[in-house]
Amino acid sequence: MATPYEDPGPTRAEVDAWTGPAVLEFGADWCGHCQGAQAQIAEALAASAGVRHVKVADGTGKPLGRSFAGPLWPTLVFLTDGNEVARVVRPTDADELRRALAALG
Repeated sequence: MATPYEDPGPTRAEVDAWTGPAVLEFGADWCGHCQGAQAQIAEALAASAGVRHVKVADGTGKPLGRSFAGPLWPTLVFLTDGNEVARVVRPTDADELRRALAALG
C-alpha cells in the first residue's frame, strides 16, 4: 500500500467545507480488503486529475468514519463541495469506481 491511511485525518467540519470533487477512502493499513483494492482505486483515480483523494484510518472511536457510517473497509465516499454524491464499499473493479467518479460531475 503506497500511501498509508491518515490518522486522525481531517475533521467532519473540514470535510464539509471542502470545495470541488473529493474521495474519502476509509480503511486500515493492515486490512486485506483495503490492500487488495488499491490497484483498482489507483487505476480509476488515474484519469481523474483534480479529484482530492484522502485515505483516512477508520475504526472504533474514529469520529469521521463513524459520521459517514462506513460498515466495511474500504469504503469510498465521493463528495462534491462536501456533500456525498456516491459511495462504493469494497470495490472489486475499477469500472465500479469510475461510475462513482462520474457522479462527481
